[in-house]
Amino acid sequence: MASVFFFTVLSFLLFISISSSRELPRQISPTPLPSSSSQTEIQQACKATRNPQACEISLSQSNQVPPNPTALQIIQSAFWVSSQNLKKAQGMVTSILEASAGNQNRTNAAKTCLQVLSMSEARTSSATDSLPSGKIKDARAWMSAGLSYQYDCWSGLKYVNDTGMVNETMSFLDSLTGFTSNGLSMLMAYDNFGNKTASWKAPQTERDGFWEGSGNGGAQLGFSGGVPSKLTADVTVCAAGCKYQKVQDAVDASPANNDGTRRFVIHIKEGVYTETVRVPFEKKNVVFLGDGMGKTVITGSLNVGLLGVTTYNSATVGVLGDGFMASGLTIQNTAGPGAKQAVAFRSDSDLSVIENCEFLGNQDTLYAHSLRQFYKSCHIQGNVDFIFGNSATIFQDCQLLVSPRQLVPEKGETNAITAHGRTDPAQSTGFVFRNCSINGTEEYMKLYRSKPLVHKNFLGRPWKEYSRTVFTNCNLEALINPNGWNPWMGDFALKTLYYGEFKNSGPGSDVSKRVPWSSQIPAEHVDTYSVHNFIQGDQWIPKPS
Repeated sequence: MASVFFFTVLSFLLFISISSSRELPRQISPTPLPSSSSQTEIQQACKATRNPQACEISLSQSNQVPPNPTALQIIQSAFWVSSQNLKKAQGMVTSILEASAGNQNRTNAAKTCLQVLSMSEARTSSATDSLPSGKIKDARAWMSAGLSYQYDCWSGLKYVNDTGMVNETMSFLDSLTGFTSNGLSMLMAYDNFGNKTASWKAPQTERDGFWEGSGNGGAQLGFSGGVPSKLTADVTVCAAGCKYQKVQDAVDASPANNDGTRRFVIHIKEGVYTETVRVPFEKKNVVFLGDGMGKTVITGSLNVGLLGVTTYNSATVGVLGDGFMASGLTIQNTAGPGAKQAVAFRSDSDLSVIENCEFLGNQDTLYAHSLRQFYKSCHIQGNVDFIFGNSATIFQDCQLLVSPRQLVPEKGETNAITAHGRTDPAQSTGFVFRNCSINGTEEYMKLYRSKPLVHKNFLGRPWKEYSRTVFTNCNLEALINPNGWNPWMGDFALKTLYYGEFKNSGPGSDVSKRVPWSSQIPAEHVDTYSVHNFIQGDQWIPKPS
């Protein structure tokens, strides 16, 4: 994508001066050059990005940077550039949708694109509004998600790129992700180095020896909070005799844009609910309260093998509304080991808490897609990349189980537990596993013990270039391959990912044969991955009552 970005930047700059003129009449006349003081500040700030030259040009021609700008004003200007181009991208995808009648795959890809771009627009707007009030960590989380959604749109169109219109849109999305990355990189620099732009640096990761929020020498990584123990149901769902017999009907009854002063609790009684459930963006602070794992079960079987179904929309339960909570239930996708990607649970809910829940599937069971999530005492089962996404998520006290996937298992199989999808080093995302156990199901372990050399299981593989996953104080059973981690394809991402381990135990924790591109987390930096530092969970996860 990087090479395409540089080829498209000049054509983009021509577009932005024209399109901005249509939206903002004051820019009809030629854009004046910024003052020398503004230009100096722009140049210094853009050194914090991965594309300084493109950053300088876009900000200089945006007419948004005032004389003698503050650091925050420069960042806000970068966000403005991103948001203006996002509007153009939405229009281009709408045109694809309108031209795709009769092509189900392209139609579905365009619809998903528009959905994620709408989410990107909302998160970018929230990040911009939060800057003056100093909510920098929130802004970083939201812009990280905004960038991820833009990439998701590009990635979805890649599979239906059979027209010039789609190709042109993908090229434009390349430019859009570049400008969003610039704003996010500057925000990261502001957070870490303060408001003096001369001190800003391009984004670095742990592979570069850069650690954020660390220095306490092994502070308490765990967290005692979770879903509140005493919740009163607002509505009840049951198979018969209740007002609501479907979970979706109860979700639809919840208030829109709940301001967070109270939660809307849906008690889902014991039973099997065969349905696809969606908690939309405007439905905030919704709680699913079941009667226990294996008792309250929400089940579906959508998968990528079906016409028009994408990984994203294959989820049995998909959540967009912030502040989502769930406890005491099972969510599963029964597409089977012979199917392709089939998600049980997908979450884009910022500040979400999931406790004592079970997620069952095969490939791509749990899609922790974006933003900040906390899973506690959960059971997660699958085989290929069965925990994946580009969120900032902590899994604490969870059980991860590998299940058989091949129809002829005697041939052996290779599984990865995780596939994290960070595309940019400035994104504040990653998977953290704390005090978890990793093993196989009873059925799988029978296969493994019979032919251990042909059944290979790894902690993770890099779905995207800056994949980040760490396991701390976990128990790794013998099924974990001595290499620990597996490549995605060739040497892709091996120099930019960060895969770390710290004080794990069990027969699979021996690090003497680990791949050289994985790391052992230094004790003085392990608190980078605490609930406090990594997801700011001490501010929003309910503490024990």
